[in-house]
Amino acid sequence: MSGERLIYLPLGGAGEIGMNAYVYGYGRPGRERLILVDLGVTFPDMDGTPGVDLIMPDITWLRESADRLEAIFVTHAHEDHVGGVAHLWDDLGVPVYARAFTANIARGKMADLGKPEDAVRTVSAFPEITEAGPFRVSFLPVSHSIPESAALVIDTPVGRVIHSGDFKLDPDPVVGEPFDPDLWAEAAKPGVKALICDSTNVFSPDPGRSESDIGAAITELIAGAGGMVAATTFASNVARLKTLAEAAQRAGRSVVLLGRAMQRMIEAAVETGVLADFPRVVSPEDALEIPRENLMLLVTGSQGERRAATAQLARGRFRGLELKEGDLFLFSSKTIPGNERGVIRIMNQLSEKGVDVVDDSSGRYHVSGHANRPDLLRIHDLVAPQMVIPMHGEHRHLREHARLAEAAGRQSAIVVNGMMMDLSGNAPQVVDYVETGRTYLDGSVRIGALDGIVRDRIRMALNGHVIVTAILDEENEPLGDAWCELMGLPEIGKSRVALDELLEHDLTRFLMRADPRTLGDDSKLEEALRRIVRQTAQSEIGKRPEVTVVISRMA
Repeated sequence: MSGERLIYLPLGGAGEIGMNAYVYGYGRPGRERLILVDLGVTFPDMDGTPGVDLIMPDITWLRESADRLEAIFVTHAHEDHVGGVAHLWDDLGVPVYARAFTANIARGKMADLGKPEDAVRTVSAFPEITEAGPFRVSFLPVSHSIPESAALVIDTPVGRVIHSGDFKLDPDPVVGEPFDPDLWAEAAKPGVKALICDSTNVFSPDPGRSESDIGAAITELIAGAGGMVAATTFASNVARLKTLAEAAQRAGRSVVLLGRAMQRMIEAAVETGVLADFPRVVSPEDALEIPRENLMLLVTGSQGERRAATAQLARGRFRGLELKEGDLFLFSSKTIPGNERGVIRIMNQLSEKGVDVVDDSSGRYHVSGHANRPDLLRIHDLVAPQMVIPMHGEHRHLREHARLAEAAGRQSAIVVNGMMMDLSGNAPQVVDYVETGRTYLDGSVRIGALDGIVRDRIRMALNGHVIVTAILDEENEPLGDAWCELMGLPEIGKSRVALDELLEHDLTRFLMRADPRTLGDDSKLEEALRRIVRQTAQSEIGKRPEVTVVISRMA
């Protein structure tokens, strides 16, 4: 090997679910030629990242090595795999390869941000090969909860690697390709050095169910409904949308799509030939002329997103349509951990309207898009890799998956974001650690997670904010009283006096008594005024607010 090595380096998606970004490299240490598999995002929450629009992996290491990067390969069109491509493409500037449906979605994202659509190149499935430096890459079809998902067969000078992507073993996925064990066996026939494998459902003990298993239950539920029916699922789950729409059609209901993301996915599926027979839909405007009992709404927002169609229907109206007492709302989806509060809030808002809410607690109306524990074991046996490296999971998922592989006699390792592994030998070896983290899209600007901006926003949300203004003359003598503006604080404290008046009184008294050295030094004066505000506020309302001090000096 002349000192050359095969490396694997996750920058996102290993030790967490979401924000996937996996680097492979081959060559001499520090000079490897690189490819990137997936470049996704995750979503903010009001507790930890208020005001943030998207969260992306920190690709500083990769950006600094961009001259060694050959290409980006995207396994499928879920946001946690493709959502960062357009936002971060300028930093990398290499071709993006994907199958037709995923490429369609990726090009739309590039166009939205004014990036070159022709940077995204469409490739066909295995055994078609795309060469990228020392790598030869093929897209191996898998079934998942979005069309045209793929594992990657990555041939390197030291052996074949299979990167599973997100997958399940579904013989009848309704839309898209079924799991084909013969095709996987063919891909594994030359021998597989490493299987880099999805770990999401490693704790689920039963074999996964097929998408086709839930059609009858959904059809029965909708056929028995009296008023208007609405259903939400992941916008990208084209197969589920087709099942829901066909159930509505059989019940004599017109289908209305509400939500741009859902419409975009259906359009992409039709444009790329993935979906040929989706029931006819009517516009929200035309739906207003149709009797309520003859309508079926398919809406975005299954995870409680505040601006999505589901949340807006729960609060009132959306596009002129309104849910009322006796209507039915189906959550045909699993709530992603961390989103429970938002989803439950919406369910309660719907219930307050008199809407009957059906969720997936029975397991009748949703199936997962990820392989369960027995399915993972089946893939291990089918591929027969020398080593199994768990990915796409929280640390507990990675650890359990590594144990599963080791129990069957396979080499394995728990590899989290920032760990660079050498896969060249007979067992994975840690060779370096790379600093990783998160980048926030905040409005139209990218900021670092450690820049302090979001931290300050959280502190203001928790503690409130006071702006203090003081004016001094050319002799450093106070001109009038200090004054305060309060934000996010109660107006009256325990003294039953207006809080701003009490703060202004204490600040002015200090200014009148302060020594000339303090009055002449802005930094000392700011700190003293800030301390007084916090002390008084702590005494009055039990809070120590954030304080901004504005000192004006008259010439």
